[in-house]
Amino acid sequence: MYAIIETGGKQYKVQSGDVVFIEKLDVEADAEITFDKVLAVGADDGIKTGAPYVAGASVAAKVVKNGKAKKITVFTYKPKKNEKRKLGHRQPYTKVEIGEITA
Repeated sequence: MYAIIETGGKQYKVQSGDVVFIEKLDVEADAEITFDKVLAVGADDGIKTGAPYVAGASVAAKVVKNGKAKKITVFTYKPKKNEKRKLGHRQPYTKVEIGEITA
C-alpha cells in the first residue's frame, strides 16, 4: 500500500518503512506526527483519490532528525559592471520514517 501526501507545499509518494526528507517541521526528534493531507491511497485492489484530500485517510510517521542539507553556492554577476555577489545556502529539512498508512 502506498499514499501520496502533501506537506511543505510539496507532494511525496510514501510507503510503510520509507525514510523521506521533507521540508522542515517544527517538531522534535523521536516525535510521532500524522499527515492528514492525503491526496491518494493505492492498494492491490486499486487507487482511491480525493477531491482534494481522501476523507479519513492519514499517514503516521516518526521524526528521525532535523538537519541542514549540503551547502550550495549562489553566484550572481553583471558583466562589465564590476558587480558580483557570492553567498551560500543550506536548506533545512526534517527526516521522517513512515509508519502506518490508514485509508
